[in-house]
Amino acid sequence: MTESTMFNELAIALNDQIQAVNPVAYEMLSALGKRIYFPSKGILSQSAEARTLAKKFNATIGTALSNHQAMCLPCVMDSLPGFSPNDALLYAPSYGQKPLREAWKAKILHDNPSLADVPFSLPVVTNGLSQALSLAGDLFLDPGDSILIPNMVWDNYLLNYSERLQANLNFFPFFLQSHLNTEAFAEALSGYSAGQKVFVILNFPNNPTGYTPLETEAQALADALLKTAERGVKVVALIDDAYYGLFFDPACQQESLFCKIAGKSRNLMAIKADAATKECYVWGLRVGFLSFAIGGAEADSPLFTALEAKTAGLIRATVSNCSALSQKIIAKALTSGKFYEQRAENVAIMHERCNAVMETLAAHPEYGEFFVAYPFNSGYFMCLKILKTTAPKLRRVLLDRYATGGIAMGETDLRLAFSCVEKEQIPELFETIYLACKDLS
Repeated sequence: MTESTMFNELAIALNDQIQAVNPVAYEMLSALGKRIYFPSKGILSQSAEARTLAKKFNATIGTALSNHQAMCLPCVMDSLPGFSPNDALLYAPSYGQKPLREAWKAKILHDNPSLADVPFSLPVVTNGLSQALSLAGDLFLDPGDSILIPNMVWDNYLLNYSERLQANLNFFPFFLQSHLNTEAFAEALSGYSAGQKVFVILNFPNNPTGYTPLETEAQALADALLKTAERGVKVVALIDDAYYGLFFDPACQQESLFCKIAGKSRNLMAIKADAATKECYVWGLRVGFLSFAIGGAEADSPLFTALEAKTAGLIRATVSNCSALSQKIIAKALTSGKFYEQRAENVAIMHERCNAVMETLAAHPEYGEFFVAYPFNSGYFMCLKILKTTAPKLRRVLLDRYATGGIAMGETDLRLAFSCVEKEQIPELFETIYLACKDLS
């Protein structure tokens, strides 16, 4: 069967847009990614046309209106001072609200000045970072496709890509002693041949370790990806920037790894997944973003337009659209004039907590009998390698005897979120872990 008999005409048009700019980008898409489209000629387009032309009566919109305002319950609006019913309650576009998309791109450029002359798409609004990751997988992964990922990862990657999408996960060792194992990463990539596709996931600051590469390490990661693409491997590199900006060591890379690979090769699709979740401290508002860059695509490229439309089509097919109220809140914050100052104040608090962990461990060499810390310099977390018992056993004793919680990551590692522990409590937290380890010895 040909594409014309298999695909909707709107999908064919989007696919043609992509192939005209970079045929490799089309080859990278999953079967679903090739099929999906935004229904621009259906109900949505007819409603949009009616908003412009139906000056007398507009009976197209699936909402309830009264005097040109969203019909509402006063008991709902009582909780939303400062917002009109239209701002708070109406549907948002599946792409996300344009002012927010533009404000978030401006924030990306503010935080990553090396992207100033790099073409990349306008971010599409997603239902949190988790949906951004899910959408990237839907667009570019088929069952059996190969994923390269560190061996210290957030478990939702496994649920999403291995269980839901049935891709094959290949792990490389994240650390080599006190450094990022860039050699193992490059070696793992060397196993892919021209014409093959590999989907790479890199998350910095890393969950669960709280590690961000030093500038030299970040460059080594980027070089390995670009050399792989230059060999003719189709590389899809998903950069998960969930904890972006929480950098506590000036030697860390201060910009996203996306900057070092975006637009650098026609064989490398760089995807930036980020979110207001941690950067704006709004975990429950569920506002994330997905952006794309690839060699050969210029600013405002039809390729980017097509990828944005395919992403919006997936959103339309699943959650329809993301919360308009949440989007309004984030857009207002980003353009308030106080955003960067207030964000820096919270980063400073998190930095103090990270330093308190480092100082506590340095002051207690006796802890080294039972646990040692993996490298950490950023983000929300740090991990302990448990030496004389297992992490699950230690976690259970901490809960049952000491009313203290941590996350066991496999048999040997215990993840601790200093993000939710006051600086003054950190010494007691580690003393408690030490006592629990002594109990188990």
